[in-house]
Amino acid sequence: MKILITTDWYSPAVNGVVTSVKNLRRGLEARGHEVRILTLSQDHHGREEDGVTYLRSMPVVLYPGARLRTPLVRRTLQELAEWRPDVVHSQCEFSTFYPARRIAEYLNIPLVHTYHTVYEDYTHYITSSVRLGRTAVTLLTRWVAAQSDCFIAPTGKVRQLLLGYGVDKPVFVVPSGIDLSRFSGEPDPIRQAVLRQSLGIPQENLILATVGRIAEEKNMEELIRFRANLGDAPVTLLIVGEGPDRSRLEGIAAELGLTSPALIFTGLVQPAEIPAWYQLADLYVSASTSETQGLTYIEALASGMPALCRADPCLAGVIREGENGWQYRDEADFRRKLADFIAHPEWREGMSAAARRSVRPYSVEAFAESVEDIYRQQILRRDRGTQEVSA
Repeated sequence: MKILITTDWYSPAVNGVVTSVKNLRRGLEARGHEVRILTLSQDHHGREEDGVTYLRSMPVVLYPGARLRTPLVRRTLQELAEWRPDVVHSQCEFSTFYPARRIAEYLNIPLVHTYHTVYEDYTHYITSSVRLGRTAVTLLTRWVAAQSDCFIAPTGKVRQLLLGYGVDKPVFVVPSGIDLSRFSGEPDPIRQAVLRQSLGIPQENLILATVGRIAEEKNMEELIRFRANLGDAPVTLLIVGEGPDRSRLEGIAAELGLTSPALIFTGLVQPAEIPAWYQLADLYVSASTSETQGLTYIEALASGMPALCRADPCLAGVIREGENGWQYRDEADFRRKLADFIAHPEWREGMSAAARRSVRPYSVEAFAESVEDIYRQQILRRDRGTQEVSA
């Protein structure tokens, strides 16, 4: 098959959408398919390189790092249409959805859409009204559904959300896959010791790590307050990443009297270095409830790190209570489960092995195979519909 994937986010941006798109492309190409990407450039210049078409764009202030497509060059769409893809797979609802829809309509081919983002958790960037935000999200989602043949949801949580919005197209649950091999290696003790020493973390400290974009919707403030309430306990909270909420969180930490090594912000870490940071920690923690799937959970488990995360429907079947980690519901629950983990060091080896086993279904290969099946179903469905109309 020839497959066109459209996305507002792509390299050099680093987020779950980019990871999902890149892994899907790699997995599909490994299965013999020809894949092209249509995305936004990081400037006012459009170009094409390595099978990726970059549309001219400009920054938009609604969300940090977001960009808006400038008026389309008709020639770009024509060239992609002349390539004659068999299916278009859109990953975003804004700038690149319009060209995805136009190409799919022109060629009479399926438009598959993956719904990556729980927008209700992001509307605070636009309005303080929860009701207005939900109404806007509902209308947007229904509009996208009306233009699409089917939706892909990364988790059952997202599928239920879409059904609640009134989406009347098929919704398939397919977890995004990751390159498990990146995280499956054994940690290098010397490198880990050097990294720990460079951060000034005492040898006796337990390291809790959270990884990802530092943004308000990730609820990292909760973790910082939990750490402050642990007092002088030999525990380091390591926040790995960068983002627009960092300065606010640093201010809260200062008010709470939290300093290194109780709390450490690493700043931006290159993607190639992320596995080493996971392996440095003893326990992965997250307070976010805004995830559609949360690839960092899968990455942490693949690295052999048990997880302690705020309970959320997206974690159903991912965090298995007492086996590869725990879900907590409030601070008392967090502290109780953390205390159990600290008190039973003999659990760690078994939980680490269980964590690695638990992510086998989230491979790139399984991801690509499942999505390929959906493409074939939708192509067959479209062909049957065309034949019925012709008859």
